[in-house]
Amino acid sequence: MTLSKTRTSFYRRLFVAYLIDSGRATSVPAVVEATGMPRRTAQDTLTALAELDILCAFEQTQGERHHIGRYVIRDWGPIDAQWVAANATSLATALGYPRPDDASP
Repeated sequence: MTLSKTRTSFYRRLFVAYLIDSGRATSVPAVVEATGMPRRTAQDTLTALAELDILCAFEQTQGERHHIGRYVIRDWGPIDAQWVAANATSLATALGYPRPDDASP
C-alpha cells in the first residue's frame, strides 16, 4: 500500500514523538540514527510536532553550552500517546523505518 504524503507526514510526526517520549531518541542525531531520515527532515519533523499540538521542548543540560541537551514531550495535546506507543511498530513499518523493538532504548 502506498501512503499519501499527508499520511506519511502524520505518521512520521507520531513516530518521532514516540521515539522522544520513550527515550529512544531524544536528539536530532538520535532521531536520524533511529529512522535513517535525513537530518533536515528530522529537524523539520520536530518543529512540525507543534502543528499537531504536541508540545515538544528542548531541555538544555545544566551547565552545558552549545545546545547540549535533549528533547522531551511535555504534552501530547489531542493525540493518544498510548495508541501511538501500541502502534509504533506498525508506524515504523509503514514508513520503512527500523522497528522500535529492534533496538533497546
